Amino acid sequence: HRTLGVDLFNKTWTLMENPTRTPEEDDEMIHCAHASGYHWQQVGTRANRARSEWQCSRVHVVLGQADQALYHARRCHEIVEANEDGSMEIWDLPGAYEALARAHLAAGHAGDAARYAALGRAATAQIEDDDERAVMEGDFATIDA
Repeated sequence: HRTLGVDLFNKTWTLMENPTRTPEEDDEMIHCAHASGYHWQQVGTRANRARSEWQCSRVHVVLGQADQALYHARRCHEIVEANEDGSMEIWDLPGAYEALARAHLAAGHAGDAARYAALGRAATAQIEDDDERAVMEGDFATIDA
């Protein structure tokens, strides 16, 4: 399960980064993201599960599927907030806010998008590691909220 979770997560990113995806590749991207989440649900931590929900939300944002993006962004945030097994990293909360901001933006909810982007940027500022903080700042820089 672990190997499949990683491989499918990475395959999803490869597909997302392809600017000339076909409709069949869009379908493959959705299935890869959800399949990765399934495999992480079997063997991963709650952090792995939250990150899978984050990726599913991003896939649906990319495809303009706001309702699905919102569902997965909310699940990501719920899992991160609960942190039931203590596996979350400092960047998981800003990541959850980033997913919520993007999903709300895709849904046309500019106010909610701006609110979650602001929360995410504030949480990102708490990350002490310069490299990890820079990654999150880069993600937030691509959100027009």
